[in-house]
Amino acid sequence: MSSLRQFCTTTILTLGVILFMAEMTPAAAVKEVPNRDQIDAKYKWKLEDLYPSDESWELAVAAMKEAIPSFEKYRGKLGGSAEMLLECLQLNDSLSSLLHRQIVYAFLKKDEDNRVGKYQEMGDRISTVRAQFNQASSYIEPEILTIPDQKLRSFLEQNPKLATYKFYIEDMLRRKAHILSPEMENLLAMSGNVTRGFSQIFTMIDDADIKYGTITDENGNQVELTKERYSALLESTDRRVRKEASDTYNNAYFAYENTLGATLSGSVNSDIYYTKARRYNTCLERSLDEFNIPLDVFHNLIKSVNENLAPLHRYTALRKKVLKLDTLYTYDMWVPLVPEAKMEFPDFEEAKKVLFDGLKPLGKEYLNNLKMALDSRWVDVFETQGKGSGAYSWGTYSVHPYILMNYAGTLDNVFTLAHELGHAMHSFYTNKNEPYIYAGHSLFTAEVASTCNEAIMIKYMIEHAETKAQKLYLLNYYINQILGTFYSQVMFSEFELKIHETVEQGGALSAESMRKMYREIYQKYYGPDLVIEPSKDLGGLRISHFYRQYYVYQYATSYAASQMLSRRILSGDKTAVEDYLNFIKIGSSDYPINILKRVGIDMTRPEAVQNVTRTFAELVEQFEKLILEN
Repeated sequence: MSSLRQFCTTTILTLGVILFMAEMTPAAAVKEVPNRDQIDAKYKWKLEDLYPSDESWELAVAAMKEAIPSFEKYRGKLGGSAEMLLECLQLNDSLSSLLHRQIVYAFLKKDEDNRVGKYQEMGDRISTVRAQFNQASSYIEPEILTIPDQKLRSFLEQNPKLATYKFYIEDMLRRKAHILSPEMENLLAMSGNVTRGFSQIFTMIDDADIKYGTITDENGNQVELTKERYSALLESTDRRVRKEASDTYNNAYFAYENTLGATLSGSVNSDIYYTKARRYNTCLERSLDEFNIPLDVFHNLIKSVNENLAPLHRYTALRKKVLKLDTLYTYDMWVPLVPEAKMEFPDFEEAKKVLFDGLKPLGKEYLNNLKMALDSRWVDVFETQGKGSGAYSWGTYSVHPYILMNYAGTLDNVFTLAHELGHAMHSFYTNKNEPYIYAGHSLFTAEVASTCNEAIMIKYMIEHAETKAQKLYLLNYYINQILGTFYSQVMFSEFELKIHETVEQGGALSAESMRKMYREIYQKYYGPDLVIEPSKDLGGLRISHFYRQYYVYQYATSYAASQMLSRRILSGDKTAVEDYLNFIKIGSSDYPINILKRVGIDMTRPEAVQNVTRTFAELVEQFEKLILEN
């Protein structure tokens, strides 16, 4: 058991489009991102539900520091009786829950404006407390494992309350060879405050320090470039705007190229440090073993997609043909092929209506809980100066989940909202039905709930398209959705495997070598019709998910599972919705492979992955036929 249970935290990799919908200012003026105090309170999350003030948070943190030494009273005594073991585990759960609440508050406050030193310091301080907590409780698992297996299992039978921990204890016994002595576990816990520095440095560059500059839009207006606006500008039908946005955005990262290379390399080396310390052969093995996921699931994913790249190459060639380009560059990949039918939702209230209409197949109970979430200020909606980028859902066991958005009025934003609400509902249902120790989700199942929402919505919208042009636009969106959530994540996973294997086999990494690896894999996936300019292979150095080893492949496996699940829900299967609601009530009280098998999805077999590549091929064929007819 991790001393501090981790809950669902996702930051979506926005590879689709997020259009900047703000009204343009007169020529030569720069439209700046608003400050937080310019946003209506109803569109800002209500962190008072966690703590009414920073001062009350400070008091809670002080109480936590005083409570941490209480672990000492159980050291060396866990094998004495079932009651003593139960008390220690309950103490760990209780303090973990409180500490996690303090962590969530500090980092959500920080993400409101990453430039504010006070909240940077609060994040650092609570991270230090977390390290102290982990250090103080690090003896628990090693000491439990010194209890003879037969005696440990007899404890479970003697005390009904201890039976809650049966799966946790059995899983610990499964991982016994990788849990170290109390002294070594203590050292590993102490190292956490050091090794997390690589991710912190990247975050400070990516969210606080970097400035992208300005570009000139189609109307001659100067627009401040941000992450959200960058994706939007790649949708511009003016190729000069797309190129300028792409060049300006990527050039901003070149100023940090060597630092980015060093931080990612350092992160990989820290992954290897923990892998060796825990006596695993590879980082991939350590990562998958946490939730007992077979290695073949990862390798078969890469293999199956590599064997089915032809539809992706066909789409790239089709895009080049429809856009009538001699050369297709990376900045041409997201401009709509049917721009006249572009769907926009500048009114957030309108977006909510689309969301509720699209997700009706999930039933009244689910929709009522969605409405409660949106009406109760779980969501921080709009982009503001210094705010954390992208989107994610995060929360803690004793309080409802929260969602960070950077809503800018696009169709992609609507789907991102559906995605993050899927995460939030997953946590909401699980927290009501699981004990604390099992309330977290493996990443392997966490992304199923989010992408299932997206799958149901896109199929609904295509079915209800009002014109041929709108249907084409939505088909193209669905194609891009699979590109971003499936193919791109597999491509990233292959890159992640490459950089880890390079070091594991005695090699070293640099910004230059990683750019070369990324370029080769990128080119393989998208095929010969896409030209990757020399300055556009920096992508592998600016993806935050790489600081959580082997995270991104689970977007692809989850997406494959959700496509199968959504098909069943939309088919009219009378038990499908009930089965889905039961699925989102389960946290980590079973292995993710088994949880998915309960709803008829076996991720150890290739069918789910092959279903996605087959669906993609069908969508490309349908789109090509429709757009080229007449």
